[in-house]
Amino acid sequence: MTPRLLGGAALALGVLAAAYAAWPAAPAPALLCSGYSGVPAPREGLWRDGMVRLPGGTFSFGSSRFYSEEGPPHPAKVSAFWIDVHPVTNAQFARFVRATGYVTQAEQGIDAQAAPDLPGTLRVPGAMVFKQGPEVLRPGWQFVAGASWRHPLGPDSHWRERANHPVVQVTLRDAQAYAQWAGRTLPTEAQLEYAMRGGLQDADFSWGATEQPTGKPMANTWQGQFPYHNQALDGFTGTSPVGCFVANGFGVFDAGGNVWELTRSGYRPGHDQARDAALDPQGPALDDSYDPAQPGTPVAVIKGGSHLCSADACMRYRPSARQPQTVYLATSHVGFRTVRQAEGE
Repeated sequence: MTPRLLGGAALALGVLAAAYAAWPAAPAPALLCSGYSGVPAPREGLWRDGMVRLPGGTFSFGSSRFYSEEGPPHPAKVSAFWIDVHPVTNAQFARFVRATGYVTQAEQGIDAQAAPDLPGTLRVPGAMVFKQGPEVLRPGWQFVAGASWRHPLGPDSHWRERANHPVVQVTLRDAQAYAQWAGRTLPTEAQLEYAMRGGLQDADFSWGATEQPTGKPMANTWQGQFPYHNQALDGFTGTSPVGCFVANGFGVFDAGGNVWELTRSGYRPGHDQARDAALDPQGPALDDSYDPAQPGTPVAVIKGGSHLCSADACMRYRPSARQPQTVYLATSHVGFRTVRQAEGE
């Protein structure tokens, strides 16, 4: 399997408009974290059904300071929209499954039409799990039969033990099915980057210009030499409950780290400024997506980095960071959140 077939599991993989810069940022709600059920109370405070409304505006899309696929930076404009204040949790996804009887792709196994060259041993129900810890001789990605959103690390794990963690082991199709059931969509790449920036002017991180302004981790990431030693200075070695770190200026939690987040935009290396010039750029369609490591395979953009991103190997817990995700592959570090447009409220 190529590194890109692991959906971003492998290592290799300007400025807001002046008028918008004057707009006040929304105050951030209190932390959620360990005491949170995983299901937001309807119409709580500034939230509406677990979502926060973002004003439309122009922002600097992309960056030239890190990885080549993030550039070139250029102005882009989005309309006002609502976005989940945190990634969709296991508890939320469980409600969807109970209501619809939906069966995810990992639970079904990958069919031959989706991936004709995939070995039969990887077609059984299961998903990719990153193995780490003192009991693992070679930390890294493994296909684990029986892994799914219900059993995110394999048959010995269960979503109920982590109801307030982001749901993982879901594919693009699974995320889209949830979003449709909820009356929403997945965000475009532009919408998600805009939300993750939190109103800051071209800052590298969703919380500001420096990685650790207080001397402590600001997100659930990997501290130490990846993939051999995670110092867990942030308190976590895997996914964490949503909302354990301060929300950004828009009131959006987990705008970097914890899990990568799916978008509905197809991936191409680098930005197409002409394509992004229109209001609410959609990005390439999935059938027009392109990943040099997987020619002919539809790939979606994922953003935000995950708990497996480290400063020495993958500094992608930033708003401008992006990677390709194979649309049919489920992994233990990719989740999603949903959006809906604000017109006609």
